[in-house]
Amino acid sequence: MKVDFVDGNIIVTDVECFSLALSLDCGQAFRWRQNAGVWRGVVKDKELFVSQEKEKLIFYNLKKDDLPFWIKYFDLERDYRGILDTLMCDESLNTACREYYGIRILRQEPWEALCSFIISSNNNIPRIKGIIERLCRLFGNRISEEAWAFPTVKQLSHLSPEDLAPIRAGFRSKYIVDAVQKINKEEVSLERIKGLAYEDAKLELMKIKGVGEKVADCALLYGFNYLETFPKDVWVKRVLSELYPEGLPECVNGYKGIAQQYLFHWRRNRTN
Repeated sequence: MKVDFVDGNIIVTDVECFSLALSLDCGQAFRWRQNAGVWRGVVKDKELFVSQEKEKLIFYNLKKDDLPFWIKYFDLERDYRGILDTLMCDESLNTACREYYGIRILRQEPWEALCSFIISSNNNIPRIKGIIERLCRLFGNRISEEAWAFPTVKQLSHLSPEDLAPIRAGFRSKYIVDAVQKINKEEVSLERIKGLAYEDAKLELMKIKGVGEKVADCALLYGFNYLETFPKDVWVKRVLSELYPEGLPECVNGYKGIAQQYLFHWRRNRTN
């Protein structure tokens, strides 16, 4: 990658194997909107405007000191070309990766990812986005005219499920409150999870009410960068039954989460 500073913007060139649009709109993150080719999003308390022209990313009005945060968020320093070359040894993954080349697993903030996927339970993406937006507007810090930070555990610690009624999350509100309470009491430690083996990390998250295997796997993949996770929703289960009834191919070992994202997006967008 090469970094240049032009007219107050930061331009990163020679970005290989990365599609901004696919990565932001493939069901792994919920706070991004696109307008006239420019994506606007908020992560934690940072707002970003960014666009892409082939292998060039343009970060608008971004402070130089904030660039490392976004390089890590988009996981731009990982060798995705090498990973995809390995995954594409499998015929079905070859098709999925070629059709949606450039998806990367975003390295999201752990609490935000956990809370977001609690909200995602038995839900659809437009509604998930609406609930999260209301959560941020009502309980997060305002960081610009149209942007609010994701509320911290501390900011939500005094709330009951009834207090969360305005975000219209339904039964999920009690799960958010339970997550906040368990984290505050250190019954669940997001910091401790980072050092645990996958199965132990999963069990730690499943102490929270409403966090089953799928939500735990999503939180671990997108919020903790456990690339060995393989979240199974209805689309992924269809892929497994249709293409891998005997199990996943060996080429996915170590990168199951990346393989899952390609297979999920590919199967979801098929017409049959």
